[in-house]
Amino acid sequence: MSIRPANFSGTWYPDSASACEREIRSFLSEYPSDAAEEETFVGGVVPHAGWFFSGSIACNVIHRLSRGEAPDVVVVFGMHLHPGSRPCMMTEGAWETPFGELAVAEDLADALADRFRFRIETPERFISDNTIELQLPFVKYFFRSSKVLAIGVPPADQTLDIAYSVVEIAEQLGHRVRVIGSTDLTHYGANYNFAPRGSGAEALDWVCNENDRKFIDALTAMNPAEIIREGLAHQNACCAGAAAAAVAAARKLGAKRARTVAYATSHDKHPGDSFVGYVGMVFG
Repeated sequence: MSIRPANFSGTWYPDSASACEREIRSFLSEYPSDAAEEETFVGGVVPHAGWFFSGSIACNVIHRLSRGEAPDVVVVFGMHLHPGSRPCMMTEGAWETPFGELAVAEDLADALADRFRFRIETPERFISDNTIELQLPFVKYFFRSSKVLAIGVPPADQTLDIAYSVVEIAEQLGHRVRVIGSTDLTHYGANYNFAPRGSGAEALDWVCNENDRKFIDALTAMNPAEIIREGLAHQNACCAGAAAAAVAAARKLGAKRARTVAYATSHDKHPGDSFVGYVGMVFG
């Protein structure tokens, strides 16, 4: 089996199983769940900055998805794509993680590739992408025997058709699935050429309580089309298509409500005039 090498281990997250596990154990103490949250969640939205900045939020979302009967496949939607971009998928092989190889759900991938026009990647030929790779050590750690299907999706209507088809085909194949959408929120400041409220405390407040809040509200309403519209209109999500796909698939799986696990910004750990918002959500 061909293995797609990890490009961000040792920099954006640790490159050994022992170091990753120490990080994960620390992350789980930051956002402990309470008794009211002891339910089964079928989908979630996670951020994808380096683990120092947002790994704790992503870890706690994926940990909550591991409750209940283990899925056969974990589907991760991500990638930085434009509305006109072609969706992207690796249909064979496996992903390298510090905890071991994470095999692709090839039967589900092949069926999707027959239905939609994807740009097909291979373990040897691919575009380096943090949005998906940074989630895979968590997936392998919490879902030891599950396979993965990673799909790059643009903020476009076809993405919702792909999300619905993922669930439909998985059911036809007899697979239990969990779904994850990977996106950060507002990228604010000179580093990102986006600073409509200047700098300082006023800018941070606007990002946290207005711009990011609009996108979180769309996630909470579980409205996939509005999630895409909001991200494109207000620059408050870098991968709105991925978030919308996770919500659409979660709804198809029966999810009826959203719960926020955590919200933070990179400013919390590295104060400055350029910063990024992060949210973790689960759907059940």
